[in-house]
Amino acid sequence: MSYLTQGAISDNVAMRTRIAQAYAGESDGSVEPDQWTYEKRRVWAAAPGWDTAWEYSLNTHPDDGDPATPPFDPGTDEAVITDAQILSQVQAMLP
Repeated sequence: MSYLTQGAISDNVAMRTRIAQAYAGESDGSVEPDQWTYEKRRVWAAAPGWDTAWEYSLNTHPDDGDPATPPFDPGTDEAVITDAQILSQVQAMLP
């Protein structure tokens, strides 16, 4: 477990978008999805195994060093943290 990695996950724009979308589909609409996602970001980012998957993806992703190529973003790679994992975490956090 790495708190630094969990912090990176919570600050990742793609992950916040994915979490908010999952919450939008599961919530009763009483809280706006982006607000809920931001307020709960430290909790969902600490989901078991997410930091390990995130670190593994960064360590194993080839970096070609081409400045024209954007850096790898684990939050946009649905194989790193799957939609099923996101849905499960969001559901576990609902009242």
